[in-house]
Amino acid sequence: MGRIRNLVAAVAVAAIATTTVAACGGDDGGDGSDAKTLKLWHYESANSAMGVAWDRAIQIFKDEHPGVEVQFERKAFEQIQQNAGMIINSSEGPDVMEYNKGNATAGLLSSQGLLTDLTDEAGKRGWADKLSPSLQTTARYSDKGVMGSGNWYGVPNYGEYVMVYYNKDLFDRYGVKVPTTLDEMTAAMDTFVGKGVTPLAEAGAEYPAGQLFYQLALSKADRAFVDDYQLYKNPVDFHADPLKYGADTFADWVRKGYVAKDSASLKAEDMGTAFISGKAPMIVSGSWWYGRFKSEIKFNWDSFLFPGNKLQAGSSGNLWVVPANSKAKSLAYDFIDITLRPEIQDLIGNNGGVPVAGDPSKISDPKDRKLIENFNTVSQQDGLAFYPDWPVPGYYDVLVAGFQGLINGSKSPDQVLDTIAKPYADGVKEITGK
Repeated sequence: MGRIRNLVAAVAVAAIATTTVAACGGDDGGDGSDAKTLKLWHYESANSAMGVAWDRAIQIFKDEHPGVEVQFERKAFEQIQQNAGMIINSSEGPDVMEYNKGNATAGLLSSQGLLTDLTDEAGKRGWADKLSPSLQTTARYSDKGVMGSGNWYGVPNYGEYVMVYYNKDLFDRYGVKVPTTLDEMTAAMDTFVGKGVTPLAEAGAEYPAGQLFYQLALSKADRAFVDDYQLYKNPVDFHADPLKYGADTFADWVRKGYVAKDSASLKAEDMGTAFISGKAPMIVSGSWWYGRFKSEIKFNWDSFLFPGNKLQAGSSGNLWVVPANSKAKSLAYDFIDITLRPEIQDLIGNNGGVPVAGDPSKISDPKDRKLIENFNTVSQQDGLAFYPDWPVPGYYDVLVAGFQGLINGSKSPDQVLDTIAKPYADGVKEITGK
């Protein structure tokens, strides 16, 4: 997965029906445009950037749709992740909900006919114009449920990406400048090692190690590689660059002391708290840490894009989807549309999130603004390369096991590449039949 979420179990119902005025929204016949209730589910915490912004979107929706009751329920991420197919195939499901992007989730449900085709709405409402090609990848799925082509089955309104967070105080103390190339990054880490400081906090027991490997591979990759690896356009040779370079360089970084060998057993939380405590000069991880770092870190810190890369691990955030059984589709489309308005996008940005259609000039905090400017830079050059565990179901555990072995020295780079190549090939064959 792209990120690890706090599971939110609270359930809230927010909304009041007032008059009996007919609902707003287009009437395409049989789409629930005369519905008087919109059932909406998502799993963002109330104080998160998305939670704050979507609360405001709900209020705007109610203001613009007098007579329509909004029944909002905050669900746990795992609750929806594990039971989505069963939930939305029943009469008790929502009319619009947040759902995880990717082949094994939104793609699977779309291929089963459980999600509404949003292609016409995306064109009519201009959603396609607001999202870059790499952001649209997670919104569109083929008839086999493979992302990147076909019809729209979801709409993202925030983004996420992997970057380098750094401790400015430690950089200043050791005379290290912010690197702009991978060679400069290596030189910076050599300086820290020379002073007895491990440059990179890492976590081999969860997603961070696989993402570092992917960032290194992406330094030698192009969009064609991403299309092959993620979208099965052509076969992928795991023992050739860029994947070979990623594994070899990762092993070299461990050997040189840039990454501690005992980090093989650490989890993402351990890595994050090591950085928060001021012990680690850098971590390579995602924008999902940003809000927490902003509230908990006491020293001077900042971030920069992985140096020299045109491609970065990252994607749209999760999707708004409309179940095929929705009784209020027109109202659902209206709500989705509101979440892409400038007011809501700016709220996401001013609360530490990454809006997909945000204007950095409207963001007051300099760090928040930089977070969005860097995302816009990546997005506008079609630089979002998704995540290394996305291509096939179950691949997350494969990558974790492989790179734990590389960090603790129990496996060579070639052995790791062997370990991760077969499950990938088997998974692609199962999905595509090739």
